[in-house]
Amino acid sequence: MRVNNRRIKRRNATRKKILISSIISLSILTCAVIIYQKVQQQSEISKIREDNLIELEATIEEEKNIKSTEIIISLAGDCTLGTDTNFAFEGSLPSEIENYGNDYSKLMRNVSPIFSEDDYTIINLETTFTQAIGKRNKGEGVAYHFKGPKDYTNILKSSSIEGVTLSNNHIYDYGSQGFNDTVEALQESNLDYCGEGYKIIKEVKGIKIGVLGYNGWDSSNEQKDKIKSDINYLKEEGVNIVIPYFHWGEENSYNPNEIQKELARFSIDNGADMVVGSHPHVMQTMENYKGKLIAYSFGNFCFGGNSNPRDKRTFILQGKFNLEDGDIKKIEYKIIPILISSVESRNDYVPTPATGGTKEEIFNKLNELSPTISIKIKDEFFSI
Repeated sequence: MRVNNRRIKRRNATRKKILISSIISLSILTCAVIIYQKVQQQSEISKIREDNLIELEATIEEEKNIKSTEIIISLAGDCTLGTDTNFAFEGSLPSEIENYGNDYSKLMRNVSPIFSEDDYTIINLETTFTQAIGKRNKGEGVAYHFKGPKDYTNILKSSSIEGVTLSNNHIYDYGSQGFNDTVEALQESNLDYCGEGYKIIKEVKGIKIGVLGYNGWDSSNEQKDKIKSDINYLKEEGVNIVIPYFHWGEENSYNPNEIQKELARFSIDNGADMVVGSHPHVMQTMENYKGKLIAYSFGNFCFGGNSNPRDKRTFILQGKFNLEDGDIKKIEYKIIPILISSVESRNDYVPTPATGGTKEEIFNKLNELSPTISIKIKDEFFSI
């Protein structure tokens, strides 16, 4: 009996040892598996982190290589830098220049600081620089023929205006000779010009600016084909910013007509980045069309065609173009209210920033005319 008890005890002890040994082995194995899994997880995490780090470094390097550029372009309205020979000399633009001792910088002295701080400025040149005497026959009724000496290009150069559009109803006032003389004067002064078959392609900060000029009296297929072809040409030439400048509309009307709307929208549909215009002698509607701005009319600017126009309000439009690798990413706009004269009683041909109540009046008028501009038009850069 005692022998059996000892055997049973030995057997139980052996079983206990085996059980303990198995438990220890299983625990070691379990720990090994856990450790292996953790090592594998850590390896995978490290690999993910390494991959993410490589990807992040590539993104940072790519962002470093992206070239960001900001271009500010100023645009303004009709500049008639001359007079009609039937006008009295006293009170005319040439008389004002004479009073300044032929210091051509005096006329634009109040706006040249604005233009000198931008990257490019363009206006509509509604005159000829010529000594020709043969006036173009404009038929019956009142007709005006504007001209000034070629030295008047210094008015533009001294005020940091780099380009002009020639398309308007006065560029041929003295026929083809007057037109050719004007082009020659601009060339001699190293001023850019567009319209009447010419295009502006100007490189600034490595960005190509393209400006086109048109008379917008009709919206015929021929006119549209020309616009589309010109925009395509600029794109093929690597132009980054395309701005058509139209001479159109009805005089003294604050609202664009259907032809203006059709041509402006057609231009944007075919690749224009902004559309502007002049001719009506007054400010017109500004429109948000597919996220791009149309300024239908600036009104007059430095206007030698009238010694005391009824409406002296105008504005400078600035477009701030933000580009990455040459592609436009964002456009912001700024409106600077201007009076075409530095005095109220007459036109002294000195465009001057408006202040106080007059400034607010111009803003109010533009906002009233421009219901599609959801944000209030102002003299700080804004998006539409």
